[in-house]
Amino acid sequence: MKRETMMRQLPKIGLSAFTVLMLSGCVKLGPDFVGIETAHVPKTWKNDKEKGDDSVAKWWHTFNDTTLNTLVYKTYAQNLDIKSAGLRIAQARSVLGISKGLAFPQVQSLSGSASSSRTGVSDIATAGMNFDIGWEMDIWGKYARGIESSEANLYASVASYNDIMVSVIAEMARNYINFRTAEERLAYARRNVLIQERVTQMTEVQFNSGNVSELDMQQARTQLYNTRSAIPALEINKIKARNAMAVLLGTDARTVNKILASGSNKYKDSKNNYIDMEKRGVLQLKENSSDLLNVLNIAIIPQAHLNPYNKIDAGLLMRRPDIKVAEYRVRSDSALIGAAMAELYPSFSLFGNIGYNTNNASGSWVSGSNALGVTVGPSFSWNIFQYGRIKNKIRLQDALFEESLVNYNKRVLSAVSEVSDAVNGYILTQKQLVENQKAVDATVRAFNISVLQYNEGLVNYQRLLTTVEKLTNTQDRYATIKGNLSIQAILLYKALGGGWQISKGRSYLSKETAAKMKKRVDWDKYLDDNMTRLPKGMNNG
Repeated sequence: MKRETMMRQLPKIGLSAFTVLMLSGCVKLGPDFVGIETAHVPKTWKNDKEKGDDSVAKWWHTFNDTTLNTLVYKTYAQNLDIKSAGLRIAQARSVLGISKGLAFPQVQSLSGSASSSRTGVSDIATAGMNFDIGWEMDIWGKYARGIESSEANLYASVASYNDIMVSVIAEMARNYINFRTAEERLAYARRNVLIQERVTQMTEVQFNSGNVSELDMQQARTQLYNTRSAIPALEINKIKARNAMAVLLGTDARTVNKILASGSNKYKDSKNNYIDMEKRGVLQLKENSSDLLNVLNIAIIPQAHLNPYNKIDAGLLMRRPDIKVAEYRVRSDSALIGAAMAELYPSFSLFGNIGYNTNNASGSWVSGSNALGVTVGPSFSWNIFQYGRIKNKIRLQDALFEESLVNYNKRVLSAVSEVSDAVNGYILTQKQLVENQKAVDATVRAFNISVLQYNEGLVNYQRLLTTVEKLTNTQDRYATIKGNLSIQAILLYKALGGGWQISKGRSYLSKETAAKMKKRVDWDKYLDDNMTRLPKGMNNG
């Protein structure tokens, strides 16, 4: 009889459920994100929306150095920071999955119990199994806004992945340039050690002949020893740069040495050819001329081929990954305002229970009609009398949103500043290099003149000592400026956000990592190759 009564109630239950479903039409509270006002960039910068990122996508190729190319691509494949960023994308996708799941029944639980108790002289057996369901309808868009926020955070994690790539690739290139700069400075130092050894020998001969005092000989030795002592410091610079590259590659120094050795034939030390004994048997250095250019100048540091006077593409700047991260943070905080506002209004839910519960004396037959029960109906709850707590949560979220806008604008201004610093740094360092090249030529000429005049007794040893010191310092400064010029080029490409583009259409997780994670946990299709490929157009959105 009770079962018949329950069956007659089902149409009413269905009507109640239908009523709640009709009420579940979502009205999203809070502001809809419509973009951010155009950021302030210099008016002289053009904004070519149709132009792609090809000019900076593979900027390291402008150095025309195969070793650098190898290091960059290995960095992309092996760097641990990039791998960590890829795993954060997987985490953000999981969070988005959780947010999407909240749009469906939030409570779905199956429970059961069985017990036996003795009362007086009889045994009572109790058993039950219940399926409960609860579904809070997203009438005010609380869960929809949560999905918006999680989607924005997912895009931010992808942009962050790209931003880390930009930084890591630039750091690898910078350390490679530091390594080659140390090598070039070492080459000049060894040349100057050879020169100073010859000068010291010449001074010792003069001293033994009684033509100069011991002071001249000791000063020559002092200068030689000082130049030799600089060599270990430069070797330390090489080791530090190599070890930094090893960390960036996630490998050991031995592996980096093998990669660096592949480019070692680019320069062969010609220091002996640098010294000439043509004029009356007196030590001379070969002076700069077109046929001796490769002999005089050491070309170990790769130089970028770029025109710093080209107009900056403002659109390219606005696609910088770190700026996109800031933009997606704004989107996320905007959506959370609506989620907070939904707490001001009542929430409507549909709940239900199907249960099978018995309570009988042991040995009695169980009556199915008495044990089965179904409960379905709507409910609502409303957080009234909250004394401003909810409104202050909304105000808090609004302030966070406004702060994210401020941070976005600050990020844009910082990017403009970084580009300006890099462009002007490259131009001015280029001018510095030209003038220092003239200084190198002048010091070589001054050295040759001073050696001749010293040999003929026209100048004292102090004049010769000064020219030798200036030659050593000027050549070392020349190599340092060459290295700085290459680093300024790297900083410019980094400021323009170049490098991340090589990840387009590729997986943010290695096959080995994905296989290991799949083996450990059920990831369904989340880690399939087609599911982990980075979108090709996302950063332009």
